[in-house]
Amino acid sequence: MNHLDFVTDLRPRLPSPVQEVVDARFGRGGVRLVLKRDDLIHPELVGNKWRKLVPNLVAAGGRAVVTFGGAYSNHLRATAAAGRLLGLSTVGVVRGQELGERRLNPSLERCVADGMRLHFIDRATYRRKAEPETLAGILRAAGAEGAYVVPEGGSNALAVRGCRALGEELRGQADVVAVACGTGGTLAGLAAGLGPGQRALGVPVLKGGFLGDEVRGLQAEAFGGPRGDWWLDERFHFGGFARTTAELDAFADDFEERHGVAVERLYVAKLLYGLVVLVEEGAFVRGATVAAVVTGAPFGAQPASR
Repeated sequence: MNHLDFVTDLRPRLPSPVQEVVDARFGRGGVRLVLKRDDLIHPELVGNKWRKLVPNLVAAGGRAVVTFGGAYSNHLRATAAAGRLLGLSTVGVVRGQELGERRLNPSLERCVADGMRLHFIDRATYRRKAEPETLAGILRAAGAEGAYVVPEGGSNALAVRGCRALGEELRGQADVVAVACGTGGTLAGLAAGLGPGQRALGVPVLKGGFLGDEVRGLQAEAFGGPRGDWWLDERFHFGGFARTTAELDAFADDFEERHGVAVERLYVAKLLYGLVVLVEEGAFVRGATVAAVVTGAPFGAQPASR
């Protein structure tokens, strides 16, 4: 199956729309805010999941697809949905062997409903999943030898090159393009696609301070070396992945009310909160346009069509 087959079958909305929002918090800093509505690309393969997954699904060539994630992984859900839509067998390797002994949470239930077979492994093994011997053992145990392997978060060279189109679509439309980051693949590709004078900002949603090295490594793998002008602000993870606070929830509720855009909590809310803080700190020059990439919709909700 080639790339055109996927486009025809899944009917993505590309390029995704750019929506200006008038927000007094940005206006006071002289900053114009626009939203890059990647959540509208496809109702089930939303945002960066489309851009990262499709090149890998093409490369799979109809083979079963194995990928990795935690209990609340958006990537696992998107891969399961793609399998259902395209008639591909999918296996999700889930971090945390103990989770297999409990009732599945709604996110993993959705994966199963979409036909994904789940395989739970202990956290120590999960941390070593990139080692060839460990990976081979995981695939044997999962009954998935010979399957096409997509890494956690979908971030590999193919995904990074797929995300380059995101930057290309925003050339000339913003001075700074900001995106929430998990594994760094979207930022690596986005930065490569932007034009001269544009900068990319990544807001990590995990703790650890490791993402800079990951982005540099992914760009080296995808392009042979550094590409684009980008930086990270690691202050807005709110305790780590899949963690939120009452303050963040209140902020997201308020943004939804102001602008009629459903705000996904694990990534997008942290990005938008961070941008408000940065504007208040004077991080952007007056007159600048900042584009925030809306990489997903809240789980269980259809993205608004504005």
